[in-house]
Amino acid sequence: MQRRTLLKFGLGATVVLVVAGGGIALLQPGVSNGRLGEGARAVMRAIAITVLDGALPAPGTDRERALDEHLIRLEATITAFPESTRGEISRLLALLASAPGRVALVGLGTQWPDASVTQVHTALQGLRLSSLALKQQAYHALRDLTNAAYFSDPSAWAHMGYPGPMDI
Repeated sequence: MQRRTLLKFGLGATVVLVVAGGGIALLQPGVSNGRLGEGARAVMRAIAITVLDGALPAPGTDRERALDEHLIRLEATITAFPESTRGEISRLLALLASAPGRVALVGLGTQWPDASVTQVHTALQGLRLSSLALKQQAYHALRDLTNAAYFSDPSAWAHMGYPGPMDI
């Protein structure tokens, strides 16, 4: 394949992804009225299980409760952002929740709820190590949102062995 043909193909694929992703985000926003949509919830749950691996309670009832509470705190965290930031997060989550966006943006062929920790970790590392600044920003947003929402809860501290801030 000639270089020019390859560049045209890459540009065309980018345009298709942007148009399709924008259309998906308009039809099914990731965040609406301060609530994560079903797809966005699955994305952030899988990301939380991966990013917080080792910090979450062992699999079982306690872990499920911790994840449910985490997603509630995550919604509250997102709601506190300015409208423009909420819109960007919503579009990112809508794109990641769609099959074309998930495959094209993070290279994850498996649906989020079915993906293993290793698969999600590999997908996130692909974002983190990308040469595109936009993908790196997406990675940092997803990781930082996850950590901020989870570790803002003092009950998470005890599980980590952190007694909390000292009284001065």
